[in-house]
Amino acid sequence: MALVRFNPVKDLLEMEREFSKLFNSFGRRFLDTNSKEELDNVVWMPLADISEDKDNFSIKMDIPGIKKDDVKISFSDGQLSISGERKEEKESKDTTFHRVERTYGKFYRSFNLPQKIRYDQIEAVFNDGQLLVTIPKSEEAKPKEIEIKVK
Repeated sequence: MALVRFNPVKDLLEMEREFSKLFNSFGRRFLDTNSKEELDNVVWMPLADISEDKDNFSIKMDIPGIKKDDVKISFSDGQLSISGERKEEKESKDTTFHRVERTYGKFYRSFNLPQKIRYDQIEAVFNDGQLLVTIPKSEEAKPKEIEIKVK
């Protein structure tokens, strides 16, 4: 019996590409056009948490089983792109797999960032299979407290 891997991510990425074409006519872009070659071979998408505090935006992504050197992060035209690859383990002739649930292959995620950030100070930390990207806000984007005077 042949092992066939179900891959719903390809359908989702194709739908995202179609929506991107639609929104390009409105001047808004969801996917980086320079990365189309990367997207053709995408197999899975890691989940991400996006948060914000008064000083930073943060993107936390779980990518276990991937080496730091296999992850690429780039920023261009207000879009942060994260891509990489989880390499498949070699099968031995003595081993029979009954179920394979982990996904191997290339991944890609992109995030549109607000205009008022310090793009030259974006930092990424990779620790124990978790990637944390910190995007500092510019001074004008930070909330300001206004003191109320009592007369």
